[in-house]
Formats: sequence, C-alpha cells, structure tokens
Amino acid sequence: MASPHISILVLGAGELGTAVLKALAAHPQHSSITISLRAALIHSSNPAKAASFHELDILGISIIAGDIASMAEQKLANTFSSFDTLIGCTGMSHDAGTQLKIAHAVLVAKVRRYPPWQFGVDYDGIGRGSSQDLFTEQLDVRELLRHQKVTEWVIVSTGLFVSVLFEPSFGAVSEDRETVRALGNWEHKVTVTTPEDIGKVVADIVWAAPEVQGVVYTEGETVSYGRLAEILEMVWNRGLGKGERSVEMLNEEFTRNPGDGLNKCRVVFAQGKGVIWSEEVIFKRARGGLKLQGVED
Repeated sequence: MASPHISILVLGAGELGTAVLKALAAHPQHSSITISLRAALIHSSNPAKAASFHELDILGISIIAGDIASMAEQKLANTFSSFDTLIGCTGMSHDAGTQLKIAHAVLVAKVRRYPPWQFGVDYDGIGRGSSQDLFTEQLDVRELLRHQKVTEWVIVSTGLFVSVLFEPSFGAVSEDRETVRALGNWEHKVTVTTPEDIGKVVADIVWAAPEVQGVVYTEGETVSYGRLAEILEMVWNRGLGKGERSVEMLNEEFTRNPGDGLNKCRVVFAQGKGVIWSEEVIFKRARGGLKLQGVED
C-alpha cells in the first residue's frame, strides 16, 4: 500500500538541517520536501552555496524564501499553513523568543506534526533555573505544545553532536589534542549522536512512524569522560594529559563571565542531569533498528 503524501517544511540548512534533508530525501517513503532559507542566502554569489543548492535540487528538494528571525508570527503561520509537517533545524544563533514564536506560528497554522528544534539534551531532566537561559525557553515550548491538541509533536533528544565533544570550546579536549578534561568528574557520562544519524532517525519518525509522539530519545553512544580518554589514547596511539573541571570550577568561570553561552553549557554538562538516558527508553527505528555511530567511529 502506498504511503500517504506528506508535505514537509524544514527550517535551517546548517549541519543538522542538511543531514535531516538528505535523510528525508533518501528514505524510501519520502514525498514532498521544502527548505526555508533567507532570501539573501538563496541569492548568494558564493560558489559553495550555489553547489549546495544544486545538490538540493538534484534531491528534489524545493527552496522557499523566509527569514525566521524577522518575520512576524502571523506571516510565519501563513507560510507554515501550506505544509503537513514542520521540522525545526535552526536556533542557536537566533534571539531569545524565536523558538516560542515558531511554535506559536505552528499552532496558528494548524500544522499536523511538528518536531521542534530540540535535538539535544533532555530539558525536562535539567529543569528550570539552569545556567543556560535558552534551556528555559525550550521548556516553555514544551509546555505550550503539551497544553494544546491542534498539532502532534515529537521531540527527539539526541545529546551532543559527536563532533562537539572534540571541539576545544566544549572543554573536554584541548586545542592541541594533548589533554582530555572531565566535566564534573571522570565517571560523568554524556550522550552523543552524529547529525547524519539524527537525520536518519527523524526521517523514520516522519515518514514511517506516525504513532510516535511526545519526547523520544536516541543515541550514537553514551560515554564517560574516563572512557573517552581511553578511546582517544587508543585511536591516537599516544598517552594524553588529563585534568578535571569540577562543577565548582565551572560555576566560578560562569560567574566571572555570565554572558558566555559555552560557559553556561559546560556547567550543565558537568552537573550531569538530563545529558544521558537509559537504554530502555531509546527509540528503535521503524525499519528494524540501526547501529548508529559512536565516538570511535
């Protein structure tokens, strides 16, 4: 039996958005896919941008112009109303309140299904009042979605991108790759997933798992900082220096520079709440399961 036609709008074509778009287009049950981008980006003379747009065209993905940051809620709703499903893949660079504005517009437009931009930690587990104010807005979005019956919603908790774990700005691996640091302590763990695997999970949920609703969890791997150090020494075939950044130390850094978004995130990960989940709650893909990539991969 043929799957029903579903029209999808994706917001954002960064690393995550691109991975989601490619997975949606590669899924055997896919139908109509559209990406919303700023007009200035669409008309850019940058050869790399032109090449990426050509790739989208080859995949059968349509492009429409839309500036999420500047558009009013009703104008966003007018755009969203043409689609059955909206997938949020942009947010880190937007002003406070943007995610709530998008969510309100989704409800006004009566979009049938909405996976919002919450591909990361378990905001419910972290709770309100954390060092990261963006997390509080994400909880506001969840509360809004839970108290309405217009739109079905799916939040896919994925942990960190695997690549972020190795970025010096995150704080676990030094810039010269000579030192590994534990955020909190060496027993603390962190869940990581690659953008490509996030895309595959999202595509399966959207195209093949209409029964999935609410908050679901996926992972490439959940690894302790101690195990991370062991893996890196094995893969890089050399000994590494080791250091520990305690919650107290990171809180002091946050107090000295409260506007630093990365400081806010490091405190959350050092505290260890809402950044890992147990095996029994992890979403199993609709087509029989998939081995997702971990740290060593």
